[in-house]
Amino acid sequence: MRFICFSMLKVTLLLCSLIPSLSFASDKADLVVVTKSTASLSLLSQGKIFKSYRIAMGDNPVGHKLTEGDQRTPEGRYLLDYKKSDSAYYRSIHISYPNDEDKLRADALGIQPGGQIMIHGENPHSNLSPKEAQNYNWTDGCIAVTNAEMDELWRAIDAGTPIEIWP
Repeated sequence: MRFICFSMLKVTLLLCSLIPSLSFASDKADLVVVTKSTASLSLLSQGKIFKSYRIAMGDNPVGHKLTEGDQRTPEGRYLLDYKKSDSAYYRSIHISYPNDEDKLRADALGIQPGGQIMIHGENPHSNLSPKEAQNYNWTDGCIAVTNAEMDELWRAIDAGTPIEIWP
């Protein structure tokens, strides 16, 4: 009887030790948060950060995107509404900029708000290593990560996931 109880205890402990790795393997982001001031992108699930990345942004990173070509990354709450596997920058996930508020602001100012803001991989024409490129803001307003990191984001983010971009 002791042998059976001891064996069952060992099996239970073994199964319990697998639970954290099983839950990590199934992590999907239910929110993505970008903090421009720290050049970081964080994946959250149930209010907890489970992964963070260093990012590159537009050449003019301070302030909210106002108009097409201003080299700024927008600020606000958007959706990651679709994925593009054949992007010029490896893979990309589209950010639903401009939202209704952005369009109203642009209309009031008589300007075009721009669009096609994405989270994407590396610049295929860069002479810098992937990690070196993350030290510079080189995009036209998009959010860039390395290709390896883009693969991780691709698996962790589903279309329809909200993204908040903070100053």
